[in-house]
Amino acid sequence: MELQHNPARDHDAAVSISAARAGARIIETSIPSRLDALPWGGFHTRVVLALGITWILDGLEVTLAGTLSGALKESPALRFSNLDLGIANSAYLAGAVLGALGFGWLTDRIGRRKLFFITLALYLSATAATALSWSVASYAAFRFLTGAGIGGEYTAINSTIQELVPARYRGWTDLVINGSFWIGAALGAASAIVLLDPALLAPDLGWRIAYFIGAALGLIVFVMRMWIPESPRWLMIHGRPDEAHAIVASIERSVIGHEHDVRVQAYPRIRLKMRHHTPLAEVMHTLLVSYRGRALVGLVLMSAQAFFYNAIFFTFALVLTDFYGISADHVGWYILPFAAGNFLGPLLLGRLFDTLGRRAMIVFTYGASGLLLALSGYLFSIGVLSAQGQTIAWMVIFFFASPAASAAYLTVSENFPLEVRALSIAVFYAVGTGVGGVVGPVLFGALIDTGSRNSVFAGYLLGSVLMITAAAVAWRHAVAAERKPLEHVAQPLAIVE
Repeated sequence: MELQHNPARDHDAAVSISAARAGARIIETSIPSRLDALPWGGFHTRVVLALGITWILDGLEVTLAGTLSGALKESPALRFSNLDLGIANSAYLAGAVLGALGFGWLTDRIGRRKLFFITLALYLSATAATALSWSVASYAAFRFLTGAGIGGEYTAINSTIQELVPARYRGWTDLVINGSFWIGAALGAASAIVLLDPALLAPDLGWRIAYFIGAALGLIVFVMRMWIPESPRWLMIHGRPDEAHAIVASIERSVIGHEHDVRVQAYPRIRLKMRHHTPLAEVMHTLLVSYRGRALVGLVLMSAQAFFYNAIFFTFALVLTDFYGISADHVGWYILPFAAGNFLGPLLLGRLFDTLGRRAMIVFTYGASGLLLALSGYLFSIGVLSAQGQTIAWMVIFFFASPAASAAYLTVSENFPLEVRALSIAVFYAVGTGVGGVVGPVLFGALIDTGSRNSVFAGYLLGSVLMITAAAVAWRHAVAAERKPLEHVAQPLAIVE
């Protein structure tokens, strides 16, 4: 696809220039080029903050579920077993799967920004309701609804990151925003240390307050979301080019102090046929036929990281309490260094995804994660690791696994056309999490219940094999998307040659 220069035009308003048939307007615009040409500015920093704080909340949410495991087992009102915990965690992931699919479809139809508020409202209300759970069934149901809200957030937010951030910063930004999950994990761990202290709060009260805090913090996001406009790329295809131009002009004034002047510099243009929505048949053809090689990569990367992460992290507290005798109110101390490794990985390695490239770094991070998990799993099985040694091992493993997992979201969000981007993220997240994530916590909960270190080691080996297999698939099929405009990585379906 060629982006065409047209310096003759004296403005860049994306106006209709022809009609291929009745009701089918064709526009010519330089909006994508203008967005990619911008230097990093305060606008982009605000986007990172407003979107990253959602992942902080998700990290808080998931960590609370993990660190509160012991408290839920000891709660007079609930008395969870390890299997009950596994089922509740899987319910959260199942909700995330269905939420991603439903909200992903809506994100591509009604826009990124509207979904921000719908999914956040669902998340907040369901998290608050979790604090009021009165039985295993009610707890699992509210966790399911919380997951649905978070699943919808994944699709809208990853789409927005891709479409607002300049191409040369896209990889690092995506990884850091997704990696900010672990700031929330650290906050959740620290909160659990206080809230689960039996000297301060009753056993059945601390975990309820923890969930209420998560809901209360989420209210801050409503204010921060006001900073983020609708994606101009989405608007320009969905029949609203004037709005798209106004937003880009506003961003330019914020970042470089003035609106783009075509008399000074003419950016490459793209011709598009506007559409109201993309039929599901065209979406499926795009994913399964036109881009099936990329679809394979996305599916494998998402499935492997989902099993690897969810199986281990959701049962983190159970391993510490059942095999190392760590009390439930002390688990948070062990999650803090684990969370630090997970955040430092994307922060320190993220820029390499934009310089060394996607393919090399995906292969390296997935392969290293798998090999290190197999090694630490063996040491766990023979009983040579202490609780502190096990935590250090996990910290090192997830220093590499965290950017690997974020790279899976980066891959599925930039490798498909704009019209199906959100639903693509949703489909691969849903299938990957359904295959790897929902099964993982239940499987590991059952393995831990056996009391056998060798049984748990077998689960670790499975996770290791999946990550190494994903590295091999990426080596063969991954796309070199680093520093390239999205429209070069995957042409819009509405392109007019």
